[in-house]
Amino acid sequence: MNNQNTLFAESSTRIHDYDYDFDFEQPSSGAPYQIIKRHFDVLASLLALVLLSPLLAVISLLIKWEDGGPVRFCQTRVGKDGREFRMFKFRSMSIDAEARLADLLAQNRHGSGITFKIKDDPRITRVGRWLRKLSLDELPQLFNVLIGDMSLVGPRPPLPREVKLYTPGDYRRLAVTPGITCYWQISGRSEIDFAGQVKLDVAYIEMQSFRTDITILVKTLPAVISGRGAC
Repeated sequence: MNNQNTLFAESSTRIHDYDYDFDFEQPSSGAPYQIIKRHFDVLASLLALVLLSPLLAVISLLIKWEDGGPVRFCQTRVGKDGREFRMFKFRSMSIDAEARLADLLAQNRHGSGITFKIKDDPRITRVGRWLRKLSLDELPQLFNVLIGDMSLVGPRPPLPREVKLYTPGDYRRLAVTPGITCYWQISGRSEIDFAGQVKLDVAYIEMQSFRTDITILVKTLPAVISGRGAC
């Protein structure tokens, strides 16, 4: 991570050769856009946490009821400029999920080996499968948004072990605050391989605007309901 600023500057990742069905707005001016984005993140995440508090309570009870394990799952992720933070999720896997990972690596659907996705992951609990299909396991990340580790919209935060495998061009994903949802989340989710995710994230970074953020947020709900690409 020591040479990250250089890696960002030298990045040659291009998006013109990737076919996507989305019209990005022209980039907004830097400081005003960032101020508006942050204020919107705080207000929206706070409102969502208040309104969704009954649902959060029910989900917590269901997770606890199934196997008696912890409700919350905290995982180290890499954010803007390579800064690590603790990302919150509802636990959707068995308590020994990390220990069982090595036995499943051969089934990885993402050929790059950087990100890991398999179909019908046996580590996912019954409640967890329902949570993942509707992306409800991501709701605790509203707390990450509230404290500033994440934004509502931005590239998904990678794991440290994934970042260790990045090429110089891949580091462009770490140039902005990571988000709960992003373009590839509404365009196929795990069906899009890592190379496609990077190209779409770079497209967002280069063309981000408040209107683009709102468009992605609006499209997130029907994408979640459809369940396309959920693992």
